Amino acid sequence: MASTRASGTTGGAGATAHRAGGTGRTAVRTPRRPEVDLPELSPYGTQPALSPDGDYDGVGFEGVDLGGTDGSGARFLECAVRNCSLDGARWERARLLDSVLEGVTGAGTDLAGAELRDVELLDARLGGVQVHGARLSRVLVRGGKIDFLNLRQSRLLDVTFENCVLVEPDFGGAALERVAFPGCVLRGVDFSGASLMDVDLRDAAELGIAAGVGQLGGSVISSAQLLDLAPAFAAELNVRVGG
Repeated sequence: MASTRASGTTGGAGATAHRAGGTGRTAVRTPRRPEVDLPELSPYGTQPALSPDGDYDGVGFEGVDLGGTDGSGARFLECAVRNCSLDGARWERARLLDSVLEGVTGAGTDLAGAELRDVELLDARLGGVQVHGARLSRVLVRGGKIDFLNLRQSRLLDVTFENCVLVEPDFGGAALERVAFPGCVLRGVDFSGASLMDVDLRDAAELGIAAGVGQLGGSVISSAQLLDLAPAFAAELNVRVGG
C-alpha cells in the first residue's frame, strides 16, 4: 500500500486543470456544498413507523434506535437524523434530499442504490456501510470515522469529505467529479477502475492508496504526495528502478 502525508508543497500528477495565475497552486474546480435549511421538524414519534417506500417530509429523528429498520425505497425530504443508531438498517434505494444526519452510529447500514442530494453527514461513526451504485450530489461528510465504506460503481458529484477518517474506502468503478478531501485521513483507498475528474487530494492529512493508483488521472496531488507514491506508480507501470 502506498501511503503519504500531506505537506504545504503543491504540484500535480494527472491534473486536468491549469495553474492559477500568481498563486503557484494548480486550479481545480471545487465541489459545491449542500445548502440545507431545515424547517420546523415534526418528531418521529408522531409519524407513521418507518416502512419501505414511505414518505417522510420535515421529520426529526432524534436519539431513535433505527437499527434493523426497512426504509428501502423511502423518501426523506428536509429531515434530520441525529444521534440515532443505524445498525443493520436497510435503506437501499432510499432518497435523502435536503437533509442532515448528525452523530449517527452503526454497522452494516445498507444504502445501496440510494440517492443523496444536498445532504450533510456530520460526526458519524459507521462501519461496513454499503453505498454501492448510489448517486451523491452536493454532499458534505464532515468529522467522524467511517470504516469499510463501499462506494463501488457510485456516482459522486460535488462531494466534500472534510476532517474525517476513512479506513479502506472502496471507490472501485465509481465516477468522481469535483470531489475533495481536505483534512481527511485516507487509509487503504481502492480506486480500481474509478473515473476521476477534478478530484483534489492535496489537502488530505494522510493518503494511503491500496489499489488503483493508476486511476489518479483527473486528480490533483501535491508534489510531496507524488514522491511518496512514486514506487506505486512505477509498480503500476511495470517500471523497474535501478541504481
